[in-house]
Amino acid sequence: MKNKFLIALFAIFALATANVNAQQKIGYISLDYILAQMPEAKQVETELTTTKTQYDNMYQQKVKDFQTKLADYEKNAATMADVIKADREKELQGMQSSIEEFRQNSSTSLQKKQAQLLQPLLKKIEDNMHGVAKENGFAFVFNYDAGQGTTPIVLHAPDDANISDLVLKRMGVTPKPLTPAPATPAATTPAGAAPKK
Repeated sequence: MKNKFLIALFAIFALATANVNAQQKIGYISLDYILAQMPEAKQVETELTTTKTQYDNMYQQKVKDFQTKLADYEKNAATMADVIKADREKELQGMQSSIEEFRQNSSTSLQKKQAQLLQPLLKKIEDNMHGVAKENGFAFVFNYDAGQGTTPIVLHAPDDANISDLVLKRMGVTPKPLTPAPATPAATTPAGAAPKK
């Protein structure tokens, strides 16, 4: 499956390269770079951090309550009547299940909230990217960050094909380098941008 994807990707690049002769331009953006510079992204990060902290605190409290009840059970199990012992064991199993269920639900909930909060930002980037592509004659625009877990979608590209800063400027955001880049202007090689020639 991965090989088919790479073959298709190279076919797209071959087709795009052939089309360059017909004056079609190819560009790319770094979605991560753009998101990191959007003021709205800081609010999203703050909101997600607050929610995660609430979930973590609740989880820790549940674990602490379980550990307290378990310690009490272990201390007194030898002297408990069978009915009470069975009831406590059932209670502890229920608490353990509740902890695991809460852990899974909070993780899912946090992912959904992140997607919900990022959706308007991604839409704004997409709309502005389309505008920049039309204004500057780019026939194709790729996301450099896609597939970063293995291989990026853009394997090689000239610096002037990176339109991330143009998208930021169109949204009214002044591009800033994410990491210091000695003797290289931030506008041409932002952090996370395409590899050098």
